[in-house]
Parts: sequence; structure tokens; C-alpha cells
Amino acid sequence: MPDHKRGNGPTTGSRIAVAVALLLIDLLVVAWLLYGYGITGWADAHDPANPPEAPHLARRSAWLLSAGAIVTGGGLLLLRRWTAGTVQLAALGGAAALFAFLAAR
Repeated sequence: MPDHKRGNGPTTGSRIAVAVALLLIDLLVVAWLLYGYGITGWADAHDPANPPEAPHLARRSAWLLSAGAIVTGGGLLLLRRWTAGTVQLAALGGAAALFAFLAAR
């Protein structure tokens, strides 16, 4: 029998599985927000009399994703779940930057 102790933390496989599951959820949220932005932009094109709403929606989406990146990514990093926390910060932070770019256009 080996003389080493077994760790109490999650295995590498379970850490990666959690990171991938959260990434899929992130991608679904980002896709939903992009769809809403596209539909709003399409509606704005057919209603030139009113001010466009798509930049406002993109700005709100950027704030939502930024807050999600800080809360979920930061929380996971505080719990010492480095892989999942980094994935959350990168995915949601990158999507927030995309929406900030769309809002500035």
C-alpha cells in the first residue's frame, strides 16, 4: 500500500468538468444577449423616427456580464477553484468587452 494521504479537494477531472459546464452556461447567456442585440438592431433599422435602442441594450449587457464575471469568477477564485474562476473571468470579461465595443459603435 502506498504511504501517501489522499487529498480532500476535488480531482482535476471534476475541476475541468465544472469549468466546462460553467463555460457552456456562459456561452448560452452570451448567445441570448447577442440575439437580443441583433433583434433590437434590426428593429431600430425599421424605425428611424425613434432613437436606436441597440446601444443601450449593449451597454446594459456589458454591465451585466461584467458583474457576472466579478461575482462568479471572483467567488470561484476566493474558493480556490482556480481553473473555473479563470474561465469565468475570461469568458464573461471578454463578452463584456465585446458588448462595450458594440455600445461604443
